[in-house]
Amino acid sequence: MKRHTHHSETKAVRGAADLEKKNGPLATPIYQTSTFQVTDNDEQLRITPSDHYYTRYGNPTNTVAEQTVAALEGMDAALTFASGMGAITTTLMALLKSGDHIVAQREIYGGVNKFLSHWLPKMGIETTFVDATEYEQHARAIRPNTKLLYLESPTNPTLRVVDFKKVTALAKQHKLLSMIDATFGTPINQHPGEFGIDLVMHSGTKYLAGHSDLICGVVAGRQELIERIWETRTTLGNCMDPHASWVLVRGLKTLAVRVARQNENAQKVAEFLSEHAKVRRVHYPFLKSHPQYAVAREQMSGGGGMVSFEVEGTWEDARRVSEVMRLFTLAPSLGGVESLVSIPVLTSHLNVASEERKKMGITEQMIRLSVGIENADDLIADLERALAAVSAPQRVQVG
Repeated sequence: MKRHTHHSETKAVRGAADLEKKNGPLATPIYQTSTFQVTDNDEQLRITPSDHYYTRYGNPTNTVAEQTVAALEGMDAALTFASGMGAITTTLMALLKSGDHIVAQREIYGGVNKFLSHWLPKMGIETTFVDATEYEQHARAIRPNTKLLYLESPTNPTLRVVDFKKVTALAKQHKLLSMIDATFGTPINQHPGEFGIDLVMHSGTKYLAGHSDLICGVVAGRQELIERIWETRTTLGNCMDPHASWVLVRGLKTLAVRVARQNENAQKVAEFLSEHAKVRRVHYPFLKSHPQYAVAREQMSGGGGMVSFEVEGTWEDARRVSEVMRLFTLAPSLGGVESLVSIPVLTSHLNVASEERKKMGITEQMIRLSVGIENADDLIADLERALAAVSAPQRVQVG
């Protein structure tokens, strides 16, 4: 009989569980300890690389979270970190050295843009930024010392979709490592590893935890890469606390059902906005008007819970819309069960120069929505009321 492979919904709930084990705790225990005792020094040496030595190196509760994400992504292993930025910075420092070069998308989270453009040059590592979906630019930017291709898809906040087949073919041709921030996509809607991407990163703060009560990051990938990153993490010390890992594990159990509802709600919200007279442009991968709609449909099972749009008005209009909403709470971050709204130029990309933001396609009129699991009709009613605060668009008279 052909071996049955569990689906993502099952992996999210039981991915790290030993289904043959009986008479154990059903809920993951919290190993709230900094260190572990041993019987002798020989055992001490044996357990040093394990999750029963010292929590900066590993912890059994952390291991459950890591194994669950690895199962969801179809990767060999995963590591948790104290934050998403901790996951990214530690990974890059583990895999790169002075003199190396990165090719990175221009359309990435503002904090990563800052790390690549301001911090890594201090370590002798340069980055060339290219447009996310202009693959000839990627190819032209590669140098003899290029080591890594850094990606994000869907992008924050413009929701462009990267063609995984094209970028992995390019990375393979030039023997580059590929790393993607897949936070917006979630392991439910896409699996970059299946296309050959080496490392998949998530800000676990967002969809993986799902309740706006946790800061964490996760990186999944091949075993040998994860081992190199682990060595750097133990030195830098940005590991996850066991109780935080337990919160992450609990959130992961409902990941699939939450994302399914968020996909459904976001699709309805995007369709509503696309027909509104006071909305200039809507960004959502599963709208037919999206420039990468065909790619999104091919490599994603859902459009995700993020929608961004540009009001037909001024920056003040965009601010006013965001401030008068009620169900969409004005706050940074995303991915939780409650809907949030933010202005990217004031939050995620505040520290990115205005000229660079323009290249990314981020305007002052752009509003980013993180669509939660509330009733979609209620969310749309909130948006409709908020958009009434925008001055009527000026129609151009012809003739």
